[in-house]
Amino acid sequence: MPFLLRRLLRSLALLIGVSFLSFLLLDLAPGDYFDTMLLNPQISPATVAAIRSQYGLNRPLPQEYWSWIRSIGRGDWGYSLAYNLPAAPLIWQRARYTLLLSGTATALAWIAALALGIWSSARPHSWIAALVRTLEALLMAIPELVLALSLLLIAVWSGIAPAAGASSSISALQPRSLLDLARHLLLPCLSLALGLLPLLLLHVRSSMRQALDSPFVNAARAYGIRPARLLFRHALPVAANPLISLFGLSIGLLMSSSLVTETVFSWPGIGSLMVTAILDRDFFVVVDCTLLAAIFLLAGNFLADLLLFLQDPRVRAS
Repeated sequence: MPFLLRRLLRSLALLIGVSFLSFLLLDLAPGDYFDTMLLNPQISPATVAAIRSQYGLNRPLPQEYWSWIRSIGRGDWGYSLAYNLPAAPLIWQRARYTLLLSGTATALAWIAALALGIWSSARPHSWIAALVRTLEALLMAIPELVLALSLLLIAVWSGIAPAAGASSSISALQPRSLLDLARHLLLPCLSLALGLLPLLLLHVRSSMRQALDSPFVNAARAYGIRPARLLFRHALPVAANPLISLFGLSIGLLMSSSLVTETVFSWPGIGSLMVTAILDRDFFVVVDCTLLAAIFLLAGNFLADLLLFLQDPRVRAS
């Protein structure tokens, strides 16, 4: 498994680089969580300095970074100054909601992209293909924020789904709680999926058209192989490699897009937590959210590498 081992080691090195760069940039940024205390005349600068020393924020950067690495080993992931508790429970509670949202939106976007992309590539001159190309161009032109706000406005006006939040716990398994969670999930999931759909449609159509125009597919067509078998048995496996790579990238794209979506729809995930932590200058929570976003992206890429390893004999031979 040298291929997968190399990918895994490279991912670990990237995580270390991302975490240290996050520490460096936040350390260079002016101000911190305790600066607002200096505006209070009843709190002396010596008291603020003592509090900074208590949380280890007055030490040199390498010492702060090593202390944070040790806290990850202990399972604390640093300390949230705004919430006054270890960051790990806060991070993982929010991560479940982000995983639910991103996973559902990824599945929905890929199902729609594969169905529409394969159909339109098999019949490029049909009215359905023209409709798919129009939908792709329209969604590509709409910014993510405008799309999310438009869906929010439709929800408020029509009442077809809750406009914000997630009132039920993700760990509740009762049918009523799951139904309520699904209703709250509908709008942010649809917003993320529609934002990702044009990129997926573009690549699915392009990969399938390239595969359908290849010489061996034309030869198989000349032998009289049925169109459905030609499409799914011969063309789709050829087009699979770039789509598998795009699958891993799409997970990371949804993680970055969820920051806007979660904030607009008040979805209790990592994105909304990160926005709050940035505004509050909650140092360790910002670093943890950045690291978790990198973990999601690298996990998606590693999953794509694993699927390529299983699907393509040329990768295994290398």
